Amino acid sequence: MENITLNVQGMSCGHCVKAVEGSVGKLAGVDTVKVHLESGTVAIAFDPSKTSLDEIKETIDEQGYDVVA
Repeated sequence: MENITLNVQGMSCGHCVKAVEGSVGKLAGVDTVKVHLESGTVAIAFDPSKTSLDEIKETIDEQGYDVVA
């Protein structure tokens, strides 16, 4: 299991939390997803043999939020 924390811009409410946690949580190999609105971060635990960091970033982007490097 790999743990990452991504900086994500544009999240500001409960809907944002549900959109990101729901979409990323559906990816194969994702164990946990936790959005922290106050810090603008998303903490994710995932199995890199089942999903990639790029796929996670793309999923967040598809929800309308920007992952900052």
